[in-house]
Amino acid sequence: MITIESLTLQRGPLRLLDNANLTLHAGQKVGLLGTNGAGKSSLFALLRGELEPDGGECNLPTDWRIAHMLQEIEELDRLAVDYVLDGDRRLRDIQRRLQQAEQEQAAEQLGSLYGELESHDGFTADSRARTLLAGLGFTSEQCERPVGDFSGGWRMRLNLAQALMQPSDLLLLDEPTNHLDLDAILWLEDWLRGYPGTLLLISHDRDFLDAVVEHIVHVEGQKLNLYRGAYSQFERTRAERLAQQQSAFEKQQTQREHMQKYIARFRAQATKARQAQSRLKALERMEELSPAHIDSPFSFSFREAANQSTPLLDLDKAQLGYAGNPILADVKLQLAPGARIGLLGPNGAGKSTLIKSLAGSLPLISGELKTGEHLAIGYFAQHQLDSLDPAASPLLHLARLAPDEREQTLRNFLGGFDFQGDRIDQAVEHFSGGEKARLALALIAWQKPNLLLLDEPTNHLDMEMRHALTIALQAFEGAMLLVSHDRALIRDTTDELWLVADGKVANYNEDLDSYTRWLAQFRQQQAAAAQPESSNAPKVDAKAQRRAAAEQRQRLAPLKKAADKLEQQLAKANEENAEVEGALGDSTLYEAANKDQLKQLLARQASCQQRVAELEEAWLEAHEELDSLQAALAAE
Repeated sequence: MITIESLTLQRGPLRLLDNANLTLHAGQKVGLLGTNGAGKSSLFALLRGELEPDGGECNLPTDWRIAHMLQEIEELDRLAVDYVLDGDRRLRDIQRRLQQAEQEQAAEQLGSLYGELESHDGFTADSRARTLLAGLGFTSEQCERPVGDFSGGWRMRLNLAQALMQPSDLLLLDEPTNHLDLDAILWLEDWLRGYPGTLLLISHDRDFLDAVVEHIVHVEGQKLNLYRGAYSQFERTRAERLAQQQSAFEKQQTQREHMQKYIARFRAQATKARQAQSRLKALERMEELSPAHIDSPFSFSFREAANQSTPLLDLDKAQLGYAGNPILADVKLQLAPGARIGLLGPNGAGKSTLIKSLAGSLPLISGELKTGEHLAIGYFAQHQLDSLDPAASPLLHLARLAPDEREQTLRNFLGGFDFQGDRIDQAVEHFSGGEKARLALALIAWQKPNLLLLDEPTNHLDMEMRHALTIALQAFEGAMLLVSHDRALIRDTTDELWLVADGKVANYNEDLDSYTRWLAQFRQQQAAAAQPESSNAPKVDAKAQRRAAAEQRQRLAPLKKAADKLEQQLAKANEENAEVEGALGDSTLYEAANKDQLKQLLARQASCQQRVAELEEAWLEAHEELDSLQAALAAE
């Protein structure tokens, strides 16, 4: 186990941890949360033995093998698959000694080394490395390319694959999803759930944390606070505690008004029942948990454009892509004011290509793009972080856009993005990726866009900034097209989904949970298509098939009955929960005289929410089993 006792950790004059205590048991999967600069990465360095405590103790078993994700790559000439295999240092040592023994023709030593290689599972190492690379989005051809051929984001994927390749008892991952798309994230979730060692994970992706971890360690007030459950449970626990404070109740009202307005607008516009119910549930859950973010340092909005055009964009019979490499064909779409669209699709399907084409940074191969007279695009993509002037401060960047504006007005605006004090006047070259992303968003928000084209805007952003961005996007009255691996952001800010796949762009009438299943089936189809057909395939036993189908039909009826019963119970539980939330809306409850009544209602609310969550999970599992059985019957 990992034991931290009375730990003090200091970086220069800044004290990160003071008399902190924590115990983690072997095999636990833990998310590490905290604001930027709270000490999360320093704690990782301490566990790796790269830092010494300034007081107290940090102990872990001496025989534990520790794997972590590197942030830099030096060996650019290594082939990608060899670079990943380098993560297994013992494997490389065995291979080196084998090569030496073969050169010396030492027969006895060779036999011993081959036995050592087999016990280390070395004969399957190359296959396992290629499987890791495939899961993270690399093609077979890319496995054989030098590391230097890849961009920065893809090099980080190689570092992640190398960390996963290394046999370990403790795995330390710092923002592993930053450079991944959604299908790679879903693959990584499955891999980490099956990881047998202890996992400590820094991430600002709430869905990813919920899928992987069982505990949360929150670095706050120079302490390490352990919470049981995944991120959503941590958020609930913290929200319930903060909701009991009168000052927090008053401060959260502005954020609640934004969310309530957006929920009402969406409820009035929703036409697709399944998507609508999924999204409304997510929005109402977000409203419930808003107190957990009440002490956020971020508070901003996108300034509204003075004029609109209808439509803002009109793309007709377009072929999109690059010279000699078309990716999307016969694309026809319109973007009207108020449209809020989330783009889904597997890696490489063309989501970023579509956004670049609409932004005008990628010329059309063919077709026509018409833009409205008053179109004002706010375009965010990762490459824009590199276009910031490294010698200029945040204040200077904004002053260049608004040379006639009062300096205090600019300072106030940047303060909402947590550029305050000396930081607002410091050169960008010393900023972290998260600070650069916040500045890029601030510059877009200032320019009064009526169409936001956002390609992975949450990369490098911490949890509080993601929440603030969600609130700002909900309040934004313009149109938006969003590509993001952050499923919570898609659920909470978009009204409809488009699927980019097989060279086409089409409306997607299901919800994100359905898309996750679609993506899994898409992967299976791709894998099956890549396998050569075998002439020795076993013959289908038709009689056994029919017997299995009959058994499935017999199982179908009770499953449907159970699912219907769960749906009725869920409706009743939601009614009770709504009744409690209505009672909590009475502002007099938060007066000191009504403390006991408030406490009882909050306890009842927690019980109701737990009941709703349990019923929702059971209902979803029942319907997934029904869907799989029905699909099997349909394929008979």
